[in-house]
Amino acid sequence: MEQNNYQGALQRPAGSGFNATSTTGDVIKGMDLTGKIAIVTGGNTGIGLETTRTLAAAGATVIVPARDMDKAAKNLQGIPNVEIAAMDLMSPVSVDAFADRFLASGRPLHLLINNAGIMWVPLRRDSRGIESQLATNYLAPFRLTAKLWPALKQANGARVINVSSHGHHFAPFHFEDPNFEHREYETLLGYGQSKTAVNLFSMELDHRARAYQVRAYAVHPGSIGGTELGREAPLELFQKMGFVDADGQMLPEVAASLKTIPQGAATTVWCATSPLLNDIGGVYCEDADIAPLCADITGQKGVHPYSLDEASARQLWTLTEDMTGLKFDL
Repeated sequence: MEQNNYQGALQRPAGSGFNATSTTGDVIKGMDLTGKIAIVTGGNTGIGLETTRTLAAAGATVIVPARDMDKAAKNLQGIPNVEIAAMDLMSPVSVDAFADRFLASGRPLHLLINNAGIMWVPLRRDSRGIESQLATNYLAPFRLTAKLWPALKQANGARVINVSSHGHHFAPFHFEDPNFEHREYETLLGYGQSKTAVNLFSMELDHRARAYQVRAYAVHPGSIGGTELGREAPLELFQKMGFVDADGQMLPEVAASLKTIPQGAATTVWCATSPLLNDIGGVYCEDADIAPLCADITGQKGVHPYSLDEASARQLWTLTEDMTGLKFDL
């Protein structure tokens, strides 16, 4: 069997028996996660909240780092086995502080679910001058994973699930100008390259980490109704993409194609728990199975080969260490 997913060598459906309509309840059925510890970023809203609820109900202890602690406490009220901790993904200092507190507890980390992300935002930069979608969707998960690496190793069998998107088809990673300093900013190009980076990172992390019984996966949840992801998107953008009519009403065919939140979180939960993935990692998954390769950028399913390129993955790892000032030496 292939030992890594470079060039998409492992991108073949595993025959999970699930599909786009499968829910978190379907994929978690019969699973007992008692004694497992999980961290879910963005775990108090949208598919992150559903992921937290599902893992906790199966017996896992779930830590939810949140920027707005009051909002998190309200949204997570009544869910057992949940801990809330302060963290702001846009602040490297905050990420480091959260990770240090977790490591100080001495606990292993069985599941790290890098779920939080942003989309459709105007050009913003963090304190380092890094474009906000790249900083939030990719550099923060890289940093958090690196900082929590001792706890992942300690688990003697851990998984890192990075929430990606079919939106990686919008753009490859732009190595020459990742922060839009010399090209015009387009929000979907920024989003696309951040998710391409997530795919490349997941593949390379799995290649480097599997010797320590840590596996990594990239996940496309699907197009989902009822989340906060589009809260900053202007109406004109949704109209341009053909999602809404001139009055701002969602088109019926678009509404019919959307997943529910339990369906949207199903692939994350499947990647976190499925025994079919015990001996495979570094793959991009959708609809609760491993996705096929898709070379057609207009395709609605599958992963684009440029986001599974070995040379790009290695180059990105080195660039990321330079951009973050953090050496992730496994």
